[in-house]
Amino acid sequence: MLFRSHLLLIRTIILPIDLRINKQALYIRTVVNSQTRRETALELLQQKGELTVAELSQLTDASPMTIRRDLEAFEKEGVLRRVHGGAVSVASRGYLPPYSVREKRELAAKALIGEAVASMIGERETVILDVGTTTLQTARGLRGRRNLTVLTSSLHVANVLAKESGIRLMVTGGTVTPGDLSLVGDLAEDAFSRLRFDTFVMGVAGVDAEVGCTEFSTDDARVKRAALATVRRCIVVADSSKLGVVTFARICPLDSVNVVVTDSRAQPEQLAALEAAHVEVVVAGHETGKRRPAEGS
Repeated sequence: MLFRSHLLLIRTIILPIDLRINKQALYIRTVVNSQTRRETALELLQQKGELTVAELSQLTDASPMTIRRDLEAFEKEGVLRRVHGGAVSVASRGYLPPYSVREKRELAAKALIGEAVASMIGERETVILDVGTTTLQTARGLRGRRNLTVLTSSLHVANVLAKESGIRLMVTGGTVTPGDLSLVGDLAEDAFSRLRFDTFVMGVAGVDAEVGCTEFSTDDARVKRAALATVRRCIVVADSSKLGVVTFARICPLDSVNVVVTDSRAQPEQLAALEAAHVEVVVAGHETGKRRPAEGS
């Protein structure tokens, strides 16, 4: 009888724990599915320019009511305009999506790219870390490292590395861009003129084999060009959605780039085009990434 009482007590304790675990797992799956759906809907809308609620519902396997809620949230973020029965993208070559939108896109790919780039940076290197959500992942990959000097024009990056005792952190001056927390203007550009660095980890809005590297903002592009002039090696970080893309402000041709690090969803023809331009391509994996040497090297 005593044994049965103990068994009943154990079951009473375990059952609520099991329920909490199951609810937590369900919540995690729901959050992931919601984020994936929103990212897919936004990408489709930017590709097509205009889509109806019914089309988005069919393409994402979500209910029309769910799609309407997503569109309402996107409109508040300024990335689309709702019209009767659907929505129209407001994106263009000169349109920079809000930081709150970009930081949620391609998170897994950006994390792998960040790890791969961090593994390419050696002890005692002097490094420029650019602004952007992918370079932010690189900064996270450098935590715990020692004997590094890092200069950045990103307050997000500076915040990640500020407490790292093994990293000498330097921040450019300049005017702060809201949201991105990037530093631009003459002060930011002048910060590079008296210094020389080993590596520039550069974020881009697009990288194209013919046009080269581009950005949405002319201000950001100028800061990147100033940084490029001070380094021996330039590593471009670009998830697969940025390959073959051309945006408003040109940063540099591909002959200014040594390495492009991307993710495994990049199309073979896109990688081949970069290699034909004599750029080394690294496809980020679960460790340091698979290196593809530039053609002719």
